[in-house]
Amino acid sequence: MVRDGSGPEVLLVHGGAGPRTTWGPVASLADRWTLAYVHRRGYPPSPPPKERQDFAVDALDLAPLLVGRPHLVAHSYGVLGTLIAAAAAPDSVRSLTLIEPPLNYLVRGDPEVARLERLGDTVLAHGMDTDPAQLREFLLLTGAPIDDGPLPAGVVAGVLRAHGGRPTSEARPDLDAIRGAEVPVLVASGGHAAAYERICDALAEALGGERSVHPGAGHFVAAAPGFTERLRAFLGKAAT
Repeated sequence: MVRDGSGPEVLLVHGGAGPRTTWGPVASLADRWTLAYVHRRGYPPSPPPKERQDFAVDALDLAPLLVGRPHLVAHSYGVLGTLIAAAAAPDSVRSLTLIEPPLNYLVRGDPEVARLERLGDTVLAHGMDTDPAQLREFLLLTGAPIDDGPLPAGVVAGVLRAHGGRPTSEARPDLDAIRGAEVPVLVASGGHAAAYERICDALAEALGGERSVHPGAGHFVAAAPGFTERLRAFLGKAAT
C-alpha cells in the first residue's frame, strides 16, 4: 500500500483498473487526509492472487487495514470486498464512499441490471474469448478507453487479469450490519448507465446513505467534475 498526505486515513480501494487510473483525480485530498492507495492482488506491488480475483479474499486483505478506523472509498469490483470487510467490523470504519458497485441482486427484475450482470459474469468466465460485441459492450459500460479499432494492450491485460475471477453475482455483503452501526455512507454514480443508477439508488436506500450523481467521466466517477469537492465535504462531515 502506498500512502500520501497527512491527517485521518482514507483507504482507496480500486476495482478492475489500477489505483493510479482510478484515484489520480482525487489526489488533492492529501492536503487534509492521508490517502492510502490499496493495491488489490494482481496489481503490483501486491502479489498475484493464489487462484483468482476474489472479493472475499479482498475483504480478508482489507481487514487488518481497518485498525486505525479509516474512511473507505471504493470503486466497482473493489466495493464488494470493502463492504464485506466493513460489515465484519463496522465500528472500525469511519465512513464509506461506494462508487458504481456491481451489486446487481439489489435490483431484481430490471432487464438492464440483469444484462449488466450477465455481461460481467460472461467476461469474467471467458475473458478474451467472450463474444466480441458483448466484450465491447461491457468494456464501454465499465469505462475502458476503447474505440472501433483493436483493443489497446492495457485493456487486453485488464481482461486477462480479471479472467476466471469470482462472479459478482455471488456477492452478498451484510448491508444490515453496516446500517445498524450507523456508518456514514455516500453512494456515487456517473449518470452514464441506467443499470448503475438503479443499483446505486437501491444501495443508498439499503444503507440509509447519501446519494450523488457526477456525469462526465462514465464509470470512472472519481474523475468527473465536482466529485472531489463532494467527497471532500462528505469526509469532513463524517469526521465530526
